[in-house]
Amino acid sequence: MAEHIVPLRVYYGIYLALIVLTGVTVTVALVDLGLLNPVVAMTIAILKALLVVLFFMHARHGPKLVWVVAAAALFWLGILFVLTLSDYLTRGWSSY
Repeated sequence: MAEHIVPLRVYYGIYLALIVLTGVTVTVALVDLGLLNPVVAMTIAILKALLVVLFFMHARHGPKLVWVVAAAALFWLGILFVLTLSDYLTRGWSSY
């Protein structure tokens, strides 16, 4: 079975990108964007997770089964978000 060899400079570049994105996350957390704060934070977190999964977990050059498992995990995460938000949004918030 032939393995895909990724140059070391790619890993260093991804590492640097993750460090920069972490700095961007901290900087954005200190800026008041109103309702966009969670959106921007989640966007940056998704981008960092995507870089980790694609490059450090070798999903980019992996077999189709890896992509199926990754898609199933994202689908399950979506189900958990929907269930959590449906519970949160249907609660009767009282001020007592």
